[in-house]
Amino acid sequence: MKVEIWSDYQCPFCYIGKRRFEKALEQFDHKSDVEVVFRSFELDPNAKRDNEVNMYEMLAGKYGMSIEQAKAQTDSILQQAKAEGLEYRFDKMILTNSFDAHRLLHFAAANGKEKEMNELLFKAYFTNTLHIGRQEVLTALAAEAGLDPIEAKVMLESDRYTSEVRADEQEGSKLGITGVPFFVIDRKYGISGAQPTELFINTLKKAWEEDELQLISDNDSMGGSCTDDSCTNE
Repeated sequence: MKVEIWSDYQCPFCYIGKRRFEKALEQFDHKSDVEVVFRSFELDPNAKRDNEVNMYEMLAGKYGMSIEQAKAQTDSILQQAKAEGLEYRFDKMILTNSFDAHRLLHFAAANGKEKEMNELLFKAYFTNTLHIGRQEVLTALAAEAGLDPIEAKVMLESDRYTSEVRADEQEGSKLGITGVPFFVIDRKYGISGAQPTELFINTLKKAWEEDELQLISDNDSMGGSCTDDSCTNE
């Protein structure tokens, strides 16, 4: 079984959804037969690498609210992250462009470190509040993942893996993916948003015998997701 996960490293629900899926996978009887592949999705391909505004200022400006309202808006996300054992620090997160981070993921995948690199990039942005748009930060993360930092640096200074990132995005578009996280299970089921762990478990089980891609959601839950326009809990 193959599970493809489209996500962006600046999407708060992507990290939460990843954790919920991982918990489901641990409870899945056939987990050793599941291949997980991480796909690239940029929420804002035109984002600046370096920004003068912080997260709260960005939200306030984008939605026409006060800084206090922007902070309140993130409270629900903070609690959801905490429930999954994640620490989010919106007050120190550094807005940037995630394209090089996605290229680094593909470099890691080519060298057998995809899982490690994916986790480190999320943690770097949301918990350690590192500038994941800077090549020196990404090079250090590559070394932490067990990759050759010199090779990673050379790669980042080139345009390598650009086509791989674009291919993921184009494939996602063909599947109708407009927001992340988005999970495609064996090209049979599509799960949009950070759905509950139970839904992931049930869908993994169903995917063994179903053969059509169907959109799965839980109307009674808050399956948060992000598009290039906003992040919502619905």
